[in-house]
Amino acid sequence: MITIYKTNGVALGTLIEPIQNSWINVVDPSAEEITQLQETLNVPQDFITYPLDQNEMPRVEKEDGATLIMLRVPSFQGEGADIPYITVPLGIILTDRYIATICRVETNVIQAIVLGRVRGLSTGKRNRFILQILLMTANRFLYDLREINKAVDTLEDRLQHSLQNRELLELLKCQKSLTYFTTALKSNEVLLHHLQRSQLFQQYPDDQELLDDVLTEVQQAIEMTSIASNILSQMMDAFASIISNNLNVVMKVLASLTIVLSLPTMIASFYGMNVGLPLQDDPMAFVFTVVTSLVASGIALFFLWRKHWL
Repeated sequence: MITIYKTNGVALGTLIEPIQNSWINVVDPSAEEITQLQETLNVPQDFITYPLDQNEMPRVEKEDGATLIMLRVPSFQGEGADIPYITVPLGIILTDRYIATICRVETNVIQAIVLGRVRGLSTGKRNRFILQILLMTANRFLYDLREINKAVDTLEDRLQHSLQNRELLELLKCQKSLTYFTTALKSNEVLLHHLQRSQLFQQYPDDQELLDDVLTEVQQAIEMTSIASNILSQMMDAFASIISNNLNVVMKVLASLTIVLSLPTMIASFYGMNVGLPLQDDPMAFVFTVVTSLVASGIALFFLWRKHWL
């Protein structure tokens, strides 16, 4: 799908055909749309197909007067997914007439820009527009990281009384998401250092300051992700022991109750045999049997309680 935007004052409007200084947003294009886009942008076809490869890493390429900036952005797949948060490649193509963004999926970063959540947005200031995308990407990493931490806190409360592995498996999903984030953020950091050394954003001091802000946000996200990953790894080991201990407590209680209940069963079994038994002709024999069973169970309960086995 291809959507064309252009800022008109402070608003972002939609166009039918691309014009000078417009923004072309492409999501999961078909073969026909790839051909159409290549003709419009006049760039190598690889510039359009690279961002559609899930395994592409951040980098900068220049060819025929066009620049391709590849970065990885976070993508939320849903709570029921095997890995709720992953990262996907996002390609930014810069030409002398247009700026284009290409991704296989609709990302929250692009949606935030479309919904007007970026102040001072102008498709005509293409370099500034790229920096705003980079800043939104860094902020989205921080936002999703906070959401992962909230999910971990919720699972932590449930794990304290858990006897199953469901919560541990949910924590493993969070750990996988953090691993994806760490890899992507470090790659994006290398990309930003490369952009700092290039001449692309050195024309205006404001652009350089914004690039520094983006790098600071990315470094903060890397540090927070590393801390969260380390805490989560230790937490998973600790809660694995807690689950095992909770199960041992349950088994201990069940074993104690089995011992307590086995005493009345044993006494009743003795008086159920077809042999001569004490008090068998006494009308109070049943009462004596019940009282003896209760006393034996009480003594067993008291003993287990004093030993803290129950």
